[in-house]
Amino acid sequence: MNVFGLTRALVDIESVTENESHVASFLHDHLGKLAAQTGGRVERMQVEGDRFNVLACWGNPAVTLSTHMDTVPPFFPSSEDAESIWGRGSCDAKGIIASMTAAAEKLLGEGVKNFALLFVVGEERNSAGAAVAALASRGSRYLVNGEPTENKLALASKGTMRLEVVAHGRMAHSAYPELGESAIEKLLDAMDAIRRVPLPEDALLGRCTMNIGTISGGRAPNVIPDLAKAEILVRLVGDPSPIRDAFTAAVAGRVELNEVLCIPAMRFVNVDGLPTTVVSFTTDVPMFGRSWGEPLLLGPGSIHVAHTSEERIAKKDLADAVEIYAKVVKKLLAAA
Repeated sequence: MNVFGLTRALVDIESVTENESHVASFLHDHLGKLAAQTGGRVERMQVEGDRFNVLACWGNPAVTLSTHMDTVPPFFPSSEDAESIWGRGSCDAKGIIASMTAAAEKLLGEGVKNFALLFVVGEERNSAGAAVAALASRGSRYLVNGEPTENKLALASKGTMRLEVVAHGRMAHSAYPELGESAIEKLLDAMDAIRRVPLPEDALLGRCTMNIGTISGGRAPNVIPDLAKAEILVRLVGDPSPIRDAFTAAVAGRVELNEVLCIPAMRFVNVDGLPTTVVSFTTDVPMFGRSWGEPLLLGPGSIHVAHTSEERIAKKDLADAVEIYAKVVKKLLAAA
């Protein structure tokens, strides 16, 4: 199965986060056949329930190619035209899985070993698969994490801080608002104050940004609301502590400010001879830490069509990625 056929086969297996077992089983079988022919070994790395990572090793891996098997919803199957393969996960990240697998086949055909493929669950939600893998390293010196970077080597990626803002009030009949206390008005005042907080910039990563992703609250138009919530996500470019402190000061005790998740901004290993970029999204890399080696970030496809109804990946990018991954593995093996 060539890289295009494997991409379509993977896309056609629905694997929205928490439902990765079918695609993981497919990859376990596919890589098991390759390993049996080439002296490798494949294992299931249990995560939770029927969810598992897939690890394939040849020799003693000094370099690991890794990406995730899960996708965001909604699922839609693959299609193909002269230039691109379309479908959920085509660029994020099933095309990457296919190009990494094809690169492994190329390397093995050239007699290269001492590398691994690691495909994990849960990246789109909480990096559960990477967290499990971080506790089960195999001595790898370098981790090449695959995300859509247009086949450019990312020098850095922004981090993420997710916060929940909760306002409490007191219900009353809306004809007598003086008898109640509006949680929604409290929330709006707090969010306005948060929006006015200046956010930092970084010379490499650029501006820190904030998105108010959800707002909910209230019971009916004629009821003073007793509860309201908002979720905000900050794209970090450095130390999150000053932002936490500034947001806490801005809300001035009017609401609860709960931190749900914080993933730091990352700097990555560079490889001479490859074009470079900087990305604003987060990855599994912070959850891996250094347990699988020094991190690199590289993959085919554009992040601008990931998570959209127009998700696709150019066939040329897939073919180029096979060569690029093989080249990077050989360079890193020489440096390990």
